[in-house]
Amino acid sequence: MGQGQKVYIIAEAGVNHNGDVQQALRLVDLAKACGADAVKFQTFKAAKVATACAQKASYQLKTQARGGNQLEMLKRLELDEKAHQRIIARCRQKKIGFLSTPFDEDSVDLLLKLGMKTFKVPSGEITNVPYLRKVASVAPRVILSTGMSTLQEIVFAVDVMVKAGLKKGHLTVLHCNTEYPTPWEDVNLRAMETIKERLNVRVGYSDHTTGILAALAAAALGAVIIEKHLTADRSQKGPDHQASLEPDEFKAMCEGIRGIEKMLGAGIKLPSPSEKKNMVIARRSIVAQRDIKRGELFTAENLTAKRPANGMSPIFWDRVIGRRAKRDFVMDEGIVL
Repeated sequence: MGQGQKVYIIAEAGVNHNGDVQQALRLVDLAKACGADAVKFQTFKAAKVATACAQKASYQLKTQARGGNQLEMLKRLELDEKAHQRIIARCRQKKIGFLSTPFDEDSVDLLLKLGMKTFKVPSGEITNVPYLRKVASVAPRVILSTGMSTLQEIVFAVDVMVKAGLKKGHLTVLHCNTEYPTPWEDVNLRAMETIKERLNVRVGYSDHTTGILAALAAAALGAVIIEKHLTADRSQKGPDHQASLEPDEFKAMCEGIRGIEKMLGAGIKLPSPSEKKNMVIARRSIVAQRDIKRGELFTAENLTAKRPANGMSPIFWDRVIGRRAKRDFVMDEGIVL
């Protein structure tokens, strides 16, 4: 993270609205109140995403989400164009960024029509070449999630998008693990640094762990984007609620990230304004270790260094040793040449 660079915090509302536009609007309000820079939803037509034989993920089977397969679950979670318009209007009113992940090419077109400038590519689409080309050909900026991916697959996806027209400087790649919740031993935050070095791109982190520790650690490691699921109530029915933060937790994460930004600083090692006042107290000056007569040589036996640092610094010790005293000094008196 460069000097003064602000982490872009995305509240992943996703499908935590349960298909209810009023809940979606509430999530916009909560994201703003928590301190997020943007709130992100998901845009899709269920029939274009999954077949009837596509089963739920294991983490979804553990939740209270109804329906036996993905298609049935996704149909209940669709938001139509009118709902999107209402959400975007609320985002403008609240002065928070609107984002959405399109899961099919028609949804890409819809979001483009609605004026979205930054497109989020979900982890599951990183091998979907026609989809990647579609997004890259129309999106001014792209955020690419990389859950379940190898480094080689990420390189391939980025190459596909760049060849399709996306400028590499307009791409941010998010390290991600798609297990909900992600076990700590599988977080592998150092992979974020590997991606940055290998692809020479901006990197961030999409977090699916419980709690906020992984997100804070990613911010400390230089993530420029942090994405985390937000829910109004973790006990609600739905596929992602249980792996989401409630508002108080999300606010604490935002505050922690902002604190880390301040702590990282500019990387230049200098005394800070707050600690300069302690220098005279904690450092030392060269003083007489005993009474010294005029003309006497300064030696390690008659000099020492003691607090406070209001006289000659002991950094000049070698310059003083061997010189002759120009006047008398009493014990503990600061030495002057």
